Amino acid sequence: MATYTLPELPYDYAALEPVINPQIIELHHDKHHAAYVKGANDTLEQLEEARDKEAWGAINGLQKNLAFHLSGHILHSIYWHNMTGDGGGEPLAADGVGDLADAITESFGTFAGFKSQLTKASATTQGSGWGVLAYEPLSGKLIVEQVYDHQGNVGQGSVPILVFDAWEHAFYLQYKNQKVDFIEAMWRVVNWQDVAKRYAAAKERAGVLLLAP
Repeated sequence: MATYTLPELPYDYAALEPVINPQIIELHHDKHHAAYVKGANDTLEQLEEARDKEAWGAINGLQKNLAFHLSGHILHSIYWHNMTGDGGGEPLAADGVGDLADAITESFGTFAGFKSQLTKASATTQGSGWGVLAYEPLSGKLIVEQVYDHQGNVGQGSVPILVFDAWEHAFYLQYKNQKVDFIEAMWRVVNWQDVAKRYAAAKERAGVLLLAP
């Protein structure tokens, strides 16, 4: 039995138009995300075989593959729910996401400053990667991370709550090589209700995630 399964999209392929066209959503979810799920499951099987045979010659590659595919699966699972055709704007207390809005202001000074930082972090990833807003449990604040591939350059213990996919497969069919245009457009579909729920859950579980001595 596979450990990981591909989650269903929370909307149809056309739900995010015109920001993301249906062809991209279909290929991105059904092909790319599915490949990370398969890769994680295949690597777990290979690690089980290595344990059974006490054959550890490929351990470094297997551990790297597991981190890559599992992180890809996790980030994409967040990504789909971070977006909605009715999203965009900024989080406001009037919309029931005041705690998140306050946390952004406390951590970045202003929403505009936060938006600028996450946009630049996402748009300037070298090669493939992500821009991520994460809850950092030691400080109790939000931070922006620039993630290479799916797993590199991440603060240990930080919890991603908003992710912008900056891999070419997320935008190239529609935006060509204009990554910055895609990232700018992404702000029109951010699902702040989902981000706020993830922030509240991360903050509630902070002591479980990382217990300070």
